[in-house]
Amino acid sequence: MSDVGFEGRVAIITGAGGGLGREHALLLASRGAQIVVNDLGGAVDGTGSSTGPAQTVVEEIEALGGAAVADGHSVASPEGADAIVKTALDAFGRVDIVINNAGILRDKSFQNMTQDLWDSVIAVHLTGAFNVTRAAWPHLREQAYGRIVSTSSAAGVFGNFGQTNYGAAKMGIVGMTRVWAQEGAKYNIKANAIAPVARTRMTEDLLGPLVEKLDPGLVSPVVAYLASEDCPVTSEVYSVGGGRVSRVFIAEGPGYFKKDLTLEDVRDNFETIRSEADYVIPTSANGEIALILPFLSDSE
Repeated sequence: MSDVGFEGRVAIITGAGGGLGREHALLLASRGAQIVVNDLGGAVDGTGSSTGPAQTVVEEIEALGGAAVADGHSVASPEGADAIVKTALDAFGRVDIVINNAGILRDKSFQNMTQDLWDSVIAVHLTGAFNVTRAAWPHLREQAYGRIVSTSSAAGVFGNFGQTNYGAAKMGIVGMTRVWAQEGAKYNIKANAIAPVARTRMTEDLLGPLVEKLDPGLVSPVVAYLASEDCPVTSEVYSVGGGRVSRVFIAEGPGYFKKDLTLEDVRDNFETIRSEADYVIPTSANGEIALILPFLSDSE
């Protein structure tokens, strides 16, 4: 079987001036992709800016014989996202892949979470992924080809203390990914997400003794496969870290039904309601409704 390649493909990678994004950029470029290395160049909390990190990664790619261009626009505004896509079109004439990786951290317990801490994290992670994908979407549709890989997190899917803003943004990305997968299906646009665990500027102080074993380069092969023409799936989420890859999914158990459900019925049958046996994985909201329909027939 031949190696996975990206010849002729153009990838926009946000937050690619270091950490995970840099590794994604280097791997895709090594397989033939032309890369827009987007990075605002700010601090972990999103303050400040510099073209240095993105340009450094471009120079790394060029030194290895690849093609790349730096972009320093912010994903947090529609205008910035439009400019990022314009960078791709001006430099390479097209865009095929969007990897939503840009992010910041402003952690606080919920008791101490302020509106500013909430707004800033939502703006970069959730609205940023929306903005960049929205700017690229017409081009992906027109060419009937696209791959979108977005960065979610276990903090969103499973929760994490002190990360109300981050967790909400990251689970929001899962929701957007599932909608993009449905709306993009007939245009050969596939959208998936990852929940990575890796050593980056944002995590190096949080991971303790495990940090050295969580090489960000071990996440990039999964991102590259999901971004490839070979990718067989859409609307899925994968946990990735330290060389381990696993699908994360939201499932629904068979539940409990009674035509004239009462509060006491819920109390008395709560363990049945909570049962994880014989679960089903709906592929859409309509799929979830389909599970309910058999119980709503006129039959007793």
